[in-house]
Formats: sequence, C-alpha cells, structure tokens
Amino acid sequence: MAVEDIFLGRQPILDRRQRLVAYELLFRSGHDNVSNVTDDLHATASVITHAFGEFGVQSVLGPHLGFINVSAEMLHSDLIEVLPKDQVVLELLETVQVTEALIIRCRELKSEGFRLALDDFVFDESLVPLLQIADIVKIDLHLHAREDLPGIVRQLKRWPVKLLAEKVDRAEQAAYCRELGFELFQGYFFARPAVLSSRRPDAAALHVLKILDLVLRDAETEQIEEALKHDPALTYNLMRLVNSVAAGMREKIGSVARAVVVLGRRQLQRWLQLLLFTTQPDAEFPSPLLQMAAGRAKLMESLALREHDDRNVAEAAFMTGIVSLLDVLLGIPIEDVVARLNLDDGVVAALLRQEGELGRLLELARCVEEADRDQAARLLANFGRIEVKDLTEAELAALAWVNEIA
Repeated sequence: MAVEDIFLGRQPILDRRQRLVAYELLFRSGHDNVSNVTDDLHATASVITHAFGEFGVQSVLGPHLGFINVSAEMLHSDLIEVLPKDQVVLELLETVQVTEALIIRCRELKSEGFRLALDDFVFDESLVPLLQIADIVKIDLHLHAREDLPGIVRQLKRWPVKLLAEKVDRAEQAAYCRELGFELFQGYFFARPAVLSSRRPDAAALHVLKILDLVLRDAETEQIEEALKHDPALTYNLMRLVNSVAAGMREKIGSVARAVVVLGRRQLQRWLQLLLFTTQPDAEFPSPLLQMAAGRAKLMESLALREHDDRNVAEAAFMTGIVSLLDVLLGIPIEDVVARLNLDDGVVAALLRQEGELGRLLELARCVEEADRDQAARLLANFGRIEVKDLTEAELAALAWVNEIA
C-alpha cells in the first residue's frame, strides 16, 4: 500500500519532570492548497490508515500516548473505532460545536476506553458537559494573559481533568505553569533543540566524543582500544553489544581490539553517536533529546539515500543530524563541537552555515519536527527525487527505528 502525499508531524508532550509521555500527531495534506473540512478529514483518515494500519502503533508511538485532532465529523466516523484506545487521546478541536449528539458520542467513546482532551480551551457554559467527560484540558498560553491563568486553573479544578500547557515557548512560562499545577507541557521550549537544556559539558560525554573523533580520523585500532579502556563502563557495554551482534560466531569476543574489528568502524561510529546522548547521569532513558537526535539523524539518512542511493552520503546525513544537537547536550557552541571532530567539509558547512544539500536536509528535518508543512514543501522543491510521500515514509521509518532503540 503506497503512502499518499500526506505530511506527518509529531510534537512531544512532557510531564512535570520533562519526561516524554506523549506525542501530538499532526496530519496535514502535503500540498499548498487551502484545506477545507473534507480535505482535513481525508488527510487525517489517510495517515491514520497508513500509520496505524501499515506501520503499526508501536512504530509510530512506541510506549507513549498519541494525541490526534478530531473534528465533529471525524468523531462520528467509524474510523475512530479502529484506533488503539489504550494509546490514543482524542483531541476535540476548539471549532467543534457542542451538541447533544456530540456529548452522547463522547460518552460512548469514553465508555469504550478512549481518553478525551479539549483543545485551545476557553471557558464557556456550553462546554460544561464536556468538562464532565474530558480527561485533559489544553490551555494555549498564546490565548490567555499570564495574570488570567491562576483564575483559569481555579475554575477548572471543579472537574477531575489534567491541565496541559500548550505553546510553552520560554523557560519562565514552564516554571510558572508548574507552580500553578499544570501536569503536562507542550511547545517549542521543549521541542526546539536550541533551548532543550543548558549544562556544563559532561566528562563522560566528552570522552565518548574523543573516541568518536578517533574513529572518524580512522585511527589505529590500538589507539581506539586504549581510549576505550579508560572507561570501564564503556568497555563493558561495548563487549556486551559485540557479543550480542556476534551471537552466531563460534567463540565469544574476549578483547576490546577484537570487539572493534568485529563490530566494524561504521557500526562503532553509529553506536558512539547514539551513546553520546545516554551519558548524562541524571537523564531519563530514553531521553526526549536522544529520541529527537536519533529520529532527526535517521530521517536525514533515509532522505539522503532516496536522493542519491549512496551509502556514504547517507552516513554524512546521519552524522549531520546527530551532531546538530550536540551543542544542546554538551552546553557548548556548535562551533566548539565541530572543532572537536574530524568532520567532512559538507557536514561542517551544514552545521555552521546551513549550506549545501546536507544543510537543506537539516532544515527539512527541523520543519518536520515543528510540523511546518509549508516550509517543508518549499524545501522539497530543491530535491530531485524526494517527494512528500517519501518524507512521510522516511519519518514513519525513523519513528520505528527510534522506538526500537528506546
């Protein structure tokens, strides 16, 4: 079954400890034409069919919940019944007109095990019946003045609903909403790499970065072995990984040098790239940053392979995606990160100046993360073989891969 020209976006939803608990899945037509209700319904139905039918819910969401925007028309359709009720939150759009039929349908879906959320909530007496049913209420911070939020929270405490702060753009907004009692958070403060975190470079991460540089420089196996031996935990994990990979071999791998040879430089490089995002001692695993980095890198790799059918170009794209988030992880400028690694000129140009094809792929990946379909469509025009359906396929494949890692 071919994937249609549908643009799929996914935005993280985190809890009070900044742990990833859900995604909002954003389904749109990939074309620039103005959408109407029928187009939106078709787009949502098509991606639900492909994402949950062909690829499976585990590939799209892993263990997390998925928020799906639904109109009144979608809510009454039979398509709702095929969704995995234990993992889906039906998000009623603010444009939904509250009628007796809608309330009855919502109660019916709740009795079947679905969760309900109210999007872009602004209080109105007509919404009281839905507040008695809903599990989550989303408060768009762009729609309310800061001084009005305490009153809104007090008002909503009359009902047993969780409050989700939406469009959280700044750290102070997140802190204020936590103080007020919001339990869930969504917005560019958490999803945009530039402000995900700020910390001093971690010694363990810098050590992994040093080993990765040796691999990129094609250093002698003895040099890589010596660097690995300085970190017993790293060596232990490498031996576990290689013995797992080499399970079909007659003998177990008994030395670090042999492990490096058996694993191969390309796989060792990939392992080190991902390992960088697990070195923080206080980080949740899998952290939202690890999942974002891995998803971005895998998406870029798949698209590069589609454009060129060249494994070396694809590897450069993967590297670009991974390194593009190391400044966030390490808390140092991207220029300093690049200076520590022996990177290809094309990768450097993409990371520092957003230039070249790798730069365009990186910008395209960021558009996917922020569900900016208009800019994504403009960027796709710069590629010869990548179409909207390829973008959708690549993203779904990346989601599946990231969930395997998790």
